[in-house]
Amino acid sequence: MRALTVGAAVAALFLANAAYADEALAKKYNCAACHAIDKKGVGPAYKEVAKKYKGQANAAAKLAAKVKKGGGGVWGQVPMPPNAAVPDADIKKLVDWVLKMG
Repeated sequence: MRALTVGAAVAALFLANAAYADEALAKKYNCAACHAIDKKGVGPAYKEVAKKYKGQANAAAKLAAKVKKGGGGVWGQVPMPPNAAVPDADIKKLVDWVLKMG
């Protein structure tokens, strides 16, 4: 029983660290200048993005392309600037993190 409890604690710690790491990536790449987890800023809240794209098979690829290339017209007048300098692996982590909020 003790091994199961320790295993569960380690798994919870790993998941918490993964979520924190992805939030840290959002801060590192200045995503928080326009986005927040649950409040609209210049751009939509991450939770609203997750809700909008929930269940769409191509959501991760669509959002990754939008992060990389930028875009506009989906959430209002202000376009999202391109983030071409962000490595694709980090974009994938960020998009996966956002989509898990839905």
